[in-house]
Amino acid sequence: MKLTGKTQVLTALLGATAALAVTALVLTLVEAISVLLPTDSKFGIVFDAGSSHTSLFVYRWPADKENDTGVVSQALACQVKGPGISSYASDPAQAGESLRGCLEEALAVVPEAQQQRTPVFLGATAGMRLLSQKNSSQAEHIFAAVAQVLGQAPLAFWGAELLSGQDEGALGWITINYVLGLLVKYSFSGEWIRPPEGTLVGALDMGGASTQITFVPRGPIRDESAQASFRLYGFEHRVYTHSYPCFGRDQMLNRLLARLVQSSPAPRVRHPCYHSGYVDSLSLAPLYESPCVQAAPPPDFPPSLPVEGTGNPGACVSAIRELFNFPSCHGREDCAFNGVYQPPVRGQFYAFSNFYHTFHFLNLTAGQPLATVNATVWEFCQKPWKLVEAAWPEQQPWLRDHCASGLYILTRLPAVPRGARLWALT
Repeated sequence: MKLTGKTQVLTALLGATAALAVTALVLTLVEAISVLLPTDSKFGIVFDAGSSHTSLFVYRWPADKENDTGVVSQALACQVKGPGISSYASDPAQAGESLRGCLEEALAVVPEAQQQRTPVFLGATAGMRLLSQKNSSQAEHIFAAVAQVLGQAPLAFWGAELLSGQDEGALGWITINYVLGLLVKYSFSGEWIRPPEGTLVGALDMGGASTQITFVPRGPIRDESAQASFRLYGFEHRVYTHSYPCFGRDQMLNRLLARLVQSSPAPRVRHPCYHSGYVDSLSLAPLYESPCVQAAPPPDFPPSLPVEGTGNPGACVSAIRELFNFPSCHGREDCAFNGVYQPPVRGQFYAFSNFYHTFHFLNLTAGQPLATVNATVWEFCQKPWKLVEAAWPEQQPWLRDHCASGLYILTRLPAVPRGARLWALT
């Protein structure tokens, strides 16, 4: 089964379950309305509000459940026009208005007779988490605007909420194992059986603002704050999960650029992760407005600075490594980076979202060995901008960032086993 980008089967819908107690996938939703709807299929509508964009999903499931957990299929996927809702901090009302187009498409899918009993929910992730830390009042106004629009729809409004990083990691793990059919097996004797120990895969998710790692460790989880427990298909699961704020793709690029601005002699920024021959003008104000950029802007800095690419992957890796604190984990087997507790990893890992998007662009999703992946990324980074721009004209404006994204992912890999299937999403 080929996965294309971030798995879209359940992740958004899972946000409707209670925080830290993801007890039964969609079943919190299913159990609440299954008795009320006299039809064979039920529906649920979920907005997945990420840092860079918002997506709507309509899900359908049968009235009957399998061993207390619903089997869900996707009936509609719609990407909301415009940026993520956290981008509307200065115009909160527009955050709600931006959802109307996809909401109308969803109403066309759900039978009118079922709409009033069909739940609609919005779950927001790292983009809104960062905004809440920076300006909680702005975040509250955005959620209020979203609630006003969704509450006016002829649906059962279940709320607009901020998901924690732990929720996001655990829900991604459930999603990937559900899609791969690893959570439960049906025996020849007609009984639901738990998969053998070690068959469940780990999950690596990278959005625009944060990145998550979730897996079943071999031994105990010594930090209770890094543990998520839930019941699926009648079986208890316990996973390690941690979310790293400001380590998502977009915020990593912001932090990297800010560091290069600080270290570059005025009046020009030389960027080793941009292709040689690339030239642009960099607006500094939006860069330093990011809550992930801790450095203060240079004194008397101009509104913009010229930036030029040097196409130097070695220097790019060195600059990216400065974003991590690897020495804080020196000599520890239960630590990945930045001093964060992480038990030794085990088994296979599946990486999605921006992990997938980057390697899909580089044609590295067919299970190539790590040496091939490294060589391909470095070769791409050394291509002159003129050749890159001519080969992928449709990739603007993200084209300049694929080199940095690829090297960033490879820098992140030492925290997971070298044999993990990080780019073979098949």
